Amino acid sequence: MKNVKTVNIIGLSGFPTVKSGDDLAELIVKTARKQRVSLENGDILVVAQKIVSKAEGRVYQLRNVEPSEKARKLAETTLRDPNFVALVLRASRKIVKASSDILIVKTENGMVCINAGIDKSNVEGEDSYALLPRDSDDSARRIRQKVLKLAGKSVAVIISDTYSRPFRRGQVEFAIGMAGINPFKDYRGNKDLYNYVLKVKNIAVVDEIAAAAELVMGQGNEGIPVAIVKNLEKAEPTEKGSIEDLLISKREDLFKGTL
Repeated sequence: MKNVKTVNIIGLSGFPTVKSGDDLAELIVKTARKQRVSLENGDILVVAQKIVSKAEGRVYQLRNVEPSEKARKLAETTLRDPNFVALVLRASRKIVKASSDILIVKTENGMVCINAGIDKSNVEGEDSYALLPRDSDDSARRIRQKVLKLAGKSVAVIISDTYSRPFRRGQVEFAIGMAGINPFKDYRGNKDLYNYVLKVKNIAVVDEIAAAAELVMGQGNEGIPVAIVKNLEKAEPTEKGSIEDLLISKREDLFKGTL
């Protein structure tokens, strides 16, 4: 077993139902202690977006949303509920594509996604939907700072959400917010096994971590909204990482003109 590299991903089961105003860091620390899982310096907490949105009061009932004329017209085009479209517009900066098949927008935070990331899964109430956090990086920073205060451990935090991918079936978890971690593992300038200098290998390690954590967190009724990733040497701590580092410009977009 010499020189064998391992990474441990521990799902925090027994997590309580999150309500608006709850302190997520406190719930994470308490649940970890209850499950006898120790938090250590260098650990990475992967936190499901849904509980962040719930704690921050980002859950809305469609019956309480008043659609604008713009929302009503867009609802006719997309064949969607006008109240739901109004929620999407509330969380959007720009409409990228609108048709009867799909509604893709650029969110307040600059991410391009379907329905502004608004989701119904694991949200109580027939007409209740969760919007993304207003500032997921800030959400991650606050969780990180409070965990340090409560547990005395410096951890990184990734907030994850489920996304579709261009030209691929199925969905995976992506990072939508982070704190205390470099979003990339940059191999450019290094050499491979055959002495070739790598030119384009700049790995989005936070997305890899988010996707890996989903293997223990799940998507249905598992009730595991937080995972702790341990022993990941590939992750580099930093105070400067931001989700904005992962967003590309129009000039860089390899898929421009395809939507």
